[in-house]
Amino acid sequence: MKNIPDEKERAYTTILSVLQSLERKELVEPTREGRTYIYKPTKSQESIVSALAKDFVLNAFGGSVGHAILYLLSDGALTSEERNAVEGELKQHRAMAAKKKTTKRKAAAKRKPAKKAAKRKPAKKAAKRKPAKKAAKAKPAKKAAKRKPAKKAAKKKAAAKRKPAKKAAKKKAAAKRKPAKKAAKKKAAKRKPAKKAAKAKPAKKAAKRKPAKKAAKRKAASRKKR
Repeated sequence: MKNIPDEKERAYTTILSVLQSLERKELVEPTREGRTYIYKPTKSQESIVSALAKDFVLNAFGGSVGHAILYLLSDGALTSEERNAVEGELKQHRAMAAKKKTTKRKAAAKRKPAKKAAKRKPAKKAAKRKPAKKAAKAKPAKKAAKRKPAKKAAKKKAAAKRKPAKKAAKKKAAAKRKPAKKAAKKKAAKRKPAKKAAKAKPAKKAAKRKPAKKAAKRKAASRKKR
């Protein structure tokens, strides 16, 4: 009853019901001394109050600690001890903020050379790999250069073998065609005199017919005169 903050008198049953509910939540632990029970907290005040204060600042001030402090200072007066405690907390807060900045700067300064070295190393590896790649590409080129003369020689040999065969085939075909052409020309030459003779025969017959006609005409003229 003495440790209640508002110092109001409450019934024994109400206090017992509150303590029993705290016991069920494992926030207090009872110990028996004679006929009485003494309840002791299982957690510290800071661990419980910090969670409640965070919820209060979040719900009442939107998470702004500065607004909450200003409101609390304007609402109530502080004692000299409380002011000294607040000033000490503010100094610690400033010191912690300065330390965080310096640690961040040091970490950034250390990371930059490490990043530069990491960038340079792959460049060296790439420089080492490039000649190897060029050599690997040059080898197949050399093999291709060796294969080209071999292919050319094989093509030339094949062409040299085919040319005499083609020439021989052409000669044979030409040799076969020439006698056939000559025979055809001879036949044509034989046919021409026969045609000429055929043309000459009617001319002879016409020549024979002309004197007969003339004689007939003469006989007819002599008869008319008589």
